[in-house]
Amino acid sequence: MEEKIESGKEVREKEIDLRVIFGIIRKNLIAIVLVTVVFAAAFFAYSKFFIAKQYEAGAVLIVNNISQNANTVNSSELTAAASLADVYSIIIKSDAVLNEVINNLNLSTTPEALKGSINVSTVDSTQVINVTMRSTRPEYAKQVVEEIVKVAPEIIKDKVEAGSVKIISEARISNNGSPVSPNSARNGVVGALMGFVLILAFVLVRELANNTFKTEDDIVNTLNIPLLGIIPSVDTKEFNKRD
Repeated sequence: MEEKIESGKEVREKEIDLRVIFGIIRKNLIAIVLVTVVFAAAFFAYSKFFIAKQYEAGAVLIVNNISQNANTVNSSELTAAASLADVYSIIIKSDAVLNEVINNLNLSTTPEALKGSINVSTVDSTQVINVTMRSTRPEYAKQVVEEIVKVAPEIIKDKVEAGSVKIISEARISNNGSPVSPNSARNGVVGALMGFVLILAFVLVRELANNTFKTEDDIVNTLNIPLLGIIPSVDTKEFNKRD
């Protein structure tokens, strides 16, 4: 029986705590909404006007096993081609390919710097290779990808005496020519969440750390005793004037 009473008290205490928290939120709702909106607008504006827009260009290659022909294509040959695709992806980003791209296009950069903006990956573990590059200049990204898929097959053929690489999708600017980053809308949402969490934490800490009674209801609800009377606050200057 005592355990039931104690558990009931715990439930009531939790309910009171939740009511207090919701009361604090309701009391500071305008400030919470205002700060959330300000953070969202700030993050959105910063992304929109101060972060450089990134464009992406890409091309698609396919790896064929050298033993494949029109009459015989089996799972083992496809697996071998997929394995070659992983190897070719590494070669495409190697200095051998990138140095030739830099020389052919007369670029004032290094293979290491160029490698950082290029992504080469296989599509769903198949023999298809996706080559992409991001840059603040869309035409530049397209030009580099175009040159990569142009020079890579011959270098791969020279380095690896197995299989072949063919272009199945020429280099083009992705996302219909629109920037792929930054995502201003997403950053605005992130800013709103950050602002909401910060202002909510500030308000709760400030209110819960203040253990003074502000109203008659605070005394009754906290101490659970009836209120017998109130001693008014008297302005001593006004009181002395009356004398």
